[in-house]
Amino acid sequence: MKIKKILNNNAVIACDSDQQEIVVTGLGLAYKKRVGEVLDKAKIERIFKMESNEVSKKLRDLISEIPIEYVGISEEIILLSKEMIPKNLNENIYLTLTDHIHFAVERIEKGYVLTNPMAWEIKRFYIEEYKVGLKALEIIKARLGIELPPDEAASIAMHIVNAELNEEMPNMIALINILQDALNIIKYHFSLELDEDTLSYQRLVTHLKFFAQRIINSEKESSTDESLFQLVSVQYPDAYECALKIKLYAHEKYQFEVSKSELTYLIVHIEKVIQSNR
Repeated sequence: MKIKKILNNNAVIACDSDQQEIVVTGLGLAYKKRVGEVLDKAKIERIFKMESNEVSKKLRDLISEIPIEYVGISEEIILLSKEMIPKNLNENIYLTLTDHIHFAVERIEKGYVLTNPMAWEIKRFYIEEYKVGLKALEIIKARLGIELPPDEAASIAMHIVNAELNEEMPNMIALINILQDALNIIKYHFSLELDEDTLSYQRLVTHLKFFAQRIINSEKESSTDESLFQLVSVQYPDAYECALKIKLYAHEKYQFEVSKSELTYLIVHIEKVIQSNR
């Protein structure tokens, strides 16, 4: 494996057996080395091969600017997330999470503590991702001796959710707002505090997550079962009225037209969660 470009003493760009560019890191990997020389395999710690050329370039730029240990910490957290949550992650997380952790540690070292205004919602709606965030704080403390505030667990969880949904951060924030607003509409329509420990509530939240994502991406449900819609709207009139309020909200705030198919699912989930609460 020959060096194509030296990023710093600990990182280089090399070519693999298929002559594809890869980023190779390791402590002192490029020390006193020159372009064209062969890498010492014993010093190689990590190899990054990105599918996207754009992500690969940004990763190279990032590695050349920040201490190498942040890349290792980020990768450890990403691997942990994949173990705890069996979901594919957009490879862009290697950039966003590494950069976030580095910036968060820098802020703490300078005495700046920022709160995450979405921390409560993340902890509530993305339980597994938040657990990864808490574990990530332990990893950061063990590797760097820096104790980040609890809100950072939510921030790290947001990066993981972004990578799962393949969404940008502004879209992620909008998604959580839609989720919260829809739950509030249900709560106030029925004048009822929802029991978040029930299976029906978790199913409702899961459905609302996808519903919110469809709103953000302007994706409509394609299938329509008119007979099923007529059946549930008549059978569950209170849930139907509540679903209509959510439909109006989506139209007025996001110019999104909720289909009858989507309304059907909303009615059924709302009815189930209300019945379980009663």
